[in-house]
Amino acid sequence: MTRLPFVVALCFFSFVSVSAQVNPLRVFERDSDSTESFQAVRIKEVKLLYVPRSAKLTSPVTFLNRTKTLNKKFKRFVPQSFWEKGHEFGLNINEVAFVNWNAGGENSVSALANMRFIRNYKFRYLDWKNELRLRYGLNAQEGRQLRKTDDQIRLTSTFSFRKDTITNWYYSVNASLNTQFSNGFNYPDRTTPISRFMAPGYLFLSAGTAFIVEEDKFNFFMSPISLKATFVLDETLSNQGAFGVEEGERVFTEVGFLITNTWEKEVFKNVLMNHRLSLYTDYTRRFGNVDIDWEVNFNLKVNKYINANIGTHLIYDDDIRFDEELADDGTVINPGEPRIQFKQLLGVGLTYAF
Repeated sequence: MTRLPFVVALCFFSFVSVSAQVNPLRVFERDSDSTESFQAVRIKEVKLLYVPRSAKLTSPVTFLNRTKTLNKKFKRFVPQSFWEKGHEFGLNINEVAFVNWNAGGENSVSALANMRFIRNYKFRYLDWKNELRLRYGLNAQEGRQLRKTDDQIRLTSTFSFRKDTITNWYYSVNASLNTQFSNGFNYPDRTTPISRFMAPGYLFLSAGTAFIVEEDKFNFFMSPISLKATFVLDETLSNQGAFGVEEGERVFTEVGFLITNTWEKEVFKNVLMNHRLSLYTDYTRRFGNVDIDWEVNFNLKVNKYINANIGTHLIYDDDIRFDEELADDGTVINPGEPRIQFKQLLGVGLTYAF
């Protein structure tokens, strides 16, 4: 009993001693020189026994800086599109004028307009290319009537599929349509048209395989089964049996072997080459007699809007005959013969792509 007061006193002083120790959580007030930050630091190696209700715990070092307003405008997010679109318009003008020119000559102006529209789709194993080309040219020379120098409508669509994303070989289906805008004449005769819109018109439907290199814009297509349809929708020309159709018929179809190649390459700086080749032979009528359609153009770019064009176009079609002789009653005396058709182009003009 004599020791009880001593034990009580010892416990009391121990409790007071522990309570007098430093609070294990130190909350530092805002420093006037800081960037208005708060931080709570725990004392090292001291077990946290008591946390005041007003304390707010954070990481040992955390700065909550004042938020700044955004002045920079960000572009709206646009999902990736697998479509490629292109539009191009060109106009070439050539002019020659003479005033009191002793050597002689005739004033002339010629213009050639061309347009190109592209819609391509590419995603993994699929490749779908669509292109429309339009060309029309006129020439006005002093002392004679206006003449047409160029006339073309060409629509092409190719759908291709490959088994993986590594190979360049595709299974491919191709369709193309070629015709013209207005009447064609054998100048200087302007009374009897020798061609019209869809007279002729050529339609190709082909299935085969294609070797495509996107980086080089190279396409080689080979079709063992190709349908060629020749349209002569003008009654007068169809009655004459023009362009290989039977007399009085407006459509002639044949099946043959088709090879096409397109290639676009920058051969020199600001010099772009466009190459297109089509070879076709019919299985039933004249197998081995090849129809050729070969076009090569060089585009020399001066600046964004001015360029020069140099091009050639060669055609050989066994169904297009020259020097045909007809009797008075319309019967054919001499069916004529096919010839190589060649056209050369040189011009300077404006180009606008959008």
